[in-house]
Amino acid sequence: MAAQSGDGMVRLRVWDPWVRLVHWGVALLLPFSWWTAETSRYDLHFQSGYAILTLVLFRLAWGVVGSETARFARFVKGPKAVLAHLGHLRHRQVPAEVGHNAAGAVMVLILLALLLTQALSGLFADDLIFTRGPLARRVDEAWSTLATSVHLRTYWVILGCAVLHVLAVAAYRIVAQRKLVKPMLTGAMEAPAGTPAPRMGSNLLALVLLTVSASFVWWISTLKPASIF
Repeated sequence: MAAQSGDGMVRLRVWDPWVRLVHWGVALLLPFSWWTAETSRYDLHFQSGYAILTLVLFRLAWGVVGSETARFARFVKGPKAVLAHLGHLRHRQVPAEVGHNAAGAVMVLILLALLLTQALSGLFADDLIFTRGPLARRVDEAWSTLATSVHLRTYWVILGCAVLHVLAVAAYRIVAQRKLVKPMLTGAMEAPAGTPAPRMGSNLLALVLLTVSASFVWWISTLKPASIF
């Protein structure tokens, strides 16, 4: 739905609440996961990891059948489109994008892959002292050790990408005068009149997918105890 304003612009609903839930949920859970690990609150650490895995699995499914702006098929483009977009940014002539731009799509894919790697490796990790993932006993010690190493190192890669993401958002605000944070908060953006509003996905379908994702992660969490003392 688009609301007409007096300056030839319309207010478009761009981001559904489910995309925003994943975005801000992960943004809050990542520092929480770090804090719980640093303070040895491992029960909370595992719960945070399960929540992140649930959100990532849901987002992957929603990227296939969800809202138009959430679908990978809509916003994931080839290298030529990415380079063309960066060229526009360099010349401060960035066209208004409804949803993710070509360069932003690359970061979305990278972050989802890293988050999935982080969460899955945590399921198999074992520090040999206090904590082990629910699937650690289902693989041999070498694989569990590798998973632990991947889990510890991937977090810092995610942190680096998150910092790069924040810097990119700031660059778009300064160089291209594009406000990217507010639309992700409110779900709406200003666009030139005549811009077609993207189709939003079914809230009922989103609830079903989120429930299925949460149920699957809960089932994994019950396979083996996460802590040993």
